[in-house]
Amino acid sequence: MPSLTLAHISDLHIGPLPSPGLRALLGKRITGYLSWKLKRAAVHRREVLDALAADLASQRPDHIAVTGDLVNISLGDEFVQARDFLRKLGPGNEITVVPGNHDAYVAVPWAQSTGLWSDYMTGRHAGEGEVERAPRDAEDFPFIRRLGEVALIGLSTAIPTVPFSAAGALGAEQLARLETMLEALGKAGLFRVVLIHHPPFAGGAYKRKSLRDAGAFAQVIARQGAELVLHGHMHISSLGRLASPAGPVPVFGVPSASAAAKNHKDPSRYHIYRIAREANGAWRFSVSVRELTADGSGYAAAGEMTFTPGFTGELAPPAANALQSQCA
Repeated sequence: MPSLTLAHISDLHIGPLPSPGLRALLGKRITGYLSWKLKRAAVHRREVLDALAADLASQRPDHIAVTGDLVNISLGDEFVQARDFLRKLGPGNEITVVPGNHDAYVAVPWAQSTGLWSDYMTGRHAGEGEVERAPRDAEDFPFIRRLGEVALIGLSTAIPTVPFSAAGALGAEQLARLETMLEALGKAGLFRVVLIHHPPFAGGAYKRKSLRDAGAFAQVIARQGAELVLHGHMHISSLGRLASPAGPVPVFGVPSASAAAKNHKDPSRYHIYRIAREANGAWRFSVSVRELTADGSGYAAAGEMTFTPGFTGELAPPAANALQSQCA
């Protein structure tokens, strides 16, 4: 069976921050603007993001998943800047994007914000011209992208929140559609990859940053299953698991794609998943980690993990140092 290579990046926080007018900073944006000026500008470096893009191109994945937070405080010019970066990274049929909380930092009309990235959030099948669901606004999620026998399911947890909150939510309607999709895709025997910005685990130390309906999401997975869940948001490498009828579902998080090697939680990293069927029809995939070097000059391999049928996997050094357990 042919295999698929899927790269995963997240939390691009593309800089530099455009110069906002005073009116644009009224409300929640002022806190994010001050945070950028005082701290985040030193962490999220455009040269790091450009180096990641160059290294990613050298790895030649079949498809790239981007799990949110492309912008910082949801300025109009930031969404244009992010669209331009995506276009340099690749065409819409080779990249799938879901939004994060910074992409909904404040309420901005769809057409002027994440709607500018709609080519990267449609259900067009690469090579088959099939459209299953194409988001027309922030309420029109999830969407499905078919890549051969792999299905990407894109969710939105992006909601405007009060100052100092980075929480997310899916909502009952989106969860209901997700359940229907997972059931149908599972019956079709596809490898289902769920893309979500917030870690899908309830509780934890940072409730102001959490997914509010993580418990309901976990119940959907417990009933319908999935083969893989990818997220961002916490700016660290992580591996957790969710229960499903077929066994544990691996849940991977990656750090910020633009994070410098110093002054932050984890340096910039991205994952490459190689997905294939076994001779007996069961799925198998491996995960390789690429990490920004200590001197910031480029990226290097930082470990690999293989998941056998049943999706039990063990870390192989040095990946044990790169992936921190975030199990609920």
